[in-house]
Amino acid sequence: MIKGFRYLLFGLLALTLTYLTGCSSTGDSNSALGHKTTSDKVFPVPRGVENNVEFWRQVYGEWSRSQIAFHDNLYMGVIYEVAEVPGAYRGSAENRRAFIRGKQEEYRGRLVTLERKVASGESLTAADKVLYDKLVAAGGKSAVHGAAERLRTQQGVRERFLNGMEISGRYDQAFREIFRKHGVPEDLAYLPHVESSFQAKARSGVGAAGLWQFMPATGRIYQLQVDSKLDHRMDPMLAAEGAARYLADAHRKLGSWPLAVTSYNHGQGGMAKAKRLYGDDIGVIVQNYKGEYFGFDSRNFYSQFVAAREVAGNADRYFPEGVAYHKPHDHDRLVLKHPMPAHHLASHYGLSVFHLDDLNPSWNKPIVQGGAQIPAGNTVWLPAGTTKRVSNHPAPAPVMIAMAEPKPVSRPTLAKADTKTTTKAQPVLAKADTKSGGKTQPVLAKTNTKSGAKAGPTLAKADTKTATKARPTLAKADPKSGAKATPAVAKVPPKTHVVKANETLYRVAVMYETSVDEIKKLNKMNSSDNTIRAGQKLRVSG
Repeated sequence: MIKGFRYLLFGLLALTLTYLTGCSSTGDSNSALGHKTTSDKVFPVPRGVENNVEFWRQVYGEWSRSQIAFHDNLYMGVIYEVAEVPGAYRGSAENRRAFIRGKQEEYRGRLVTLERKVASGESLTAADKVLYDKLVAAGGKSAVHGAAERLRTQQGVRERFLNGMEISGRYDQAFREIFRKHGVPEDLAYLPHVESSFQAKARSGVGAAGLWQFMPATGRIYQLQVDSKLDHRMDPMLAAEGAARYLADAHRKLGSWPLAVTSYNHGQGGMAKAKRLYGDDIGVIVQNYKGEYFGFDSRNFYSQFVAAREVAGNADRYFPEGVAYHKPHDHDRLVLKHPMPAHHLASHYGLSVFHLDDLNPSWNKPIVQGGAQIPAGNTVWLPAGTTKRVSNHPAPAPVMIAMAEPKPVSRPTLAKADTKTTTKAQPVLAKADTKSGGKTQPVLAKTNTKSGAKAGPTLAKADTKTATKARPTLAKADPKSGAKATPAVAKVPPKTHVVKANETLYRVAVMYETSVDEIKKLNKMNSSDNTIRAGQKLRVSG
């Protein structure tokens, strides 16, 4: 009887302790799925990040959005409680925040009390002892100090991760092919799970954008055009090329994939400094490096990646309900040989500009609205099968010069030049030379020198006496008119090219219908050297 009562007493005590500590889930590695993330040579899980990886594995693969983890932000194995948000608090974001604030105040109060008792040597309650043991096991007795300030909350994201998994079906194989081409581990294709949850239009508060979350300056360094016309960061495929270049470069400089991955968040310079101080063991760095900007996000970035790789690579285990992967990206890729407006490109393929805009998320308003041309060398995505249906590359867009209208009705037009005024003349059309006997080129007409105005370009009718149909051609402006002569277009291909901002070797090669290897050979560049800079002169022909 006494023995049975003792068992009952112990049982009640255990239930009481569970209630007092609030541990509906402790976050142990042998939790719901009973699975521990594997470690390998490429992406190891060394001592020092094991608890971090385990924490994020549960965030991604186990905890739902209705669950909130209350944990220590330095000792990630210390999880005080994974609380289910009560139904009454799920109605609005404010209700959810109120529930979280209440729990935070409860745990901060308990942790402040624990620190005071330990400092003064007071006896601990059973509930105090549970908290104390967690902290001491993770970081020694000193871990008790400041525990209240280190309290952090984390919402589960299993549903969001599943959504990202489904979207990843559109890009996964293409990303892997890109990474293989650049000689980096193809499993880095999982990195967007950490950066953006595969949301292609994601933008951060500090200016990073796109599925790969490039900052503008970093994007430009790694051959992504970022300006008023184009933002390659918003194109998942083009940005993946930039990410592969970045990661390959980071690995060459840092010599370790864990450090290269962490540099994606903290920067190559920051990780080089951490390596000089603590070597290349990411676990040692995470535990000891106190760099100015090496905060919670940087400390956990590699662990988040490894955890995302674990969950995404074992979808059947973590998402037994199934993953409805999106259809793989199968758009035709066209690299423009000439700059051209979007409407000209759309017309060539029998498409609308708006359809092309949907397929090309890097286009900004000036291109979509016709205020700027798509530069030569740029990738344009077309609906699958388009290049088979229309096999020829679109020709350069013709230069359109509108006829002047003397009396504009509903929209602004070019008026005829008034030879009697003292203001600048508007563009006028000049007659083409009829003595050439062949096709004529557009010419600039002389203006009446009595007007005192500068001559503008003018359109003339071709003389019907020519042997063939005349085309508009450019001619020198009359020097007496005060107009500057329009330079003639050189017929001989240029031997040198001055590099403009954001241009790449590939784009220059396409522009001059040659190859990257040929340009490297002409400029005595190493085969592995792909770097060019604005203002640099390149030989593009022999």
